[in-house]
Amino acid sequence: MVDPRTLVGAIFWGIVFLCTAILMAASVRKAARRLQPHLTDLTGLRFAAALAQVLAYVVCFVLYAHVVPELRSVGTALLAGVSVASVVVGLAAQNTLANLVAGLSLVLYRPIRLGDRVQVASPKGMITATVEVVTLSYTLLRDGDELEVIIPNSVMVSSVVIRLTSEALP
Repeated sequence: MVDPRTLVGAIFWGIVFLCTAILMAASVRKAARRLQPHLTDLTGLRFAAALAQVLAYVVCFVLYAHVVPELRSVGTALLAGVSVASVVVGLAAQNTLANLVAGLSLVLYRPIRLGDRVQVASPKGMITATVEVVTLSYTLLRDGDELEVIIPNSVMVSSVVIRLTSEALP
C-alpha cells in the first residue's frame, strides 16, 4: 500500500507530503503572528512568512517527486519547460518583476520606514506625505490632504526621496 511505484502508494505519499506542507505553512503563519506585536515594521516579516510558506510547498513537492520514481523523468522534462517559460514570463512581466525586485530592495535595505515623512515628485509636483505601507509591489503614502498616493516600488527606488522625519523606531 505504501509502495510509491503503485498508484495507491503514490497517492498515499502525495497526501502525506501535502499534509506536511500544510502543517509547515500553518506553523510559519503562527510564528509570524506571534512576532507581529514585537515589530514596528511588518513588511519584512510578511515577506519572510510568505516566502517560507511557498518554500514549504516547493520542498515537499520536490521530495515527493524524488519518492515516486515515475515523477523523476517528468521532473526533468518539466525543468526544461520551465526554463523556456520563465524567459517568456520574464519578458511579459518586466514591470511587475521590476516592482518585486525594487520591493525586495526596500524591505532589505529599508531606506524608508513606516511613519517616515517624505517628499517625492509626483505628476502634481513635489508632495510631502507619510509612509503608511511598504509592500513588495508598491508603497502607499498619505499626503497632507489625506489622499492616498500609491507609488510603484520601481519608481520609488529610482527617484529621489527626501526623508524629512522618521517617526518609526530604527
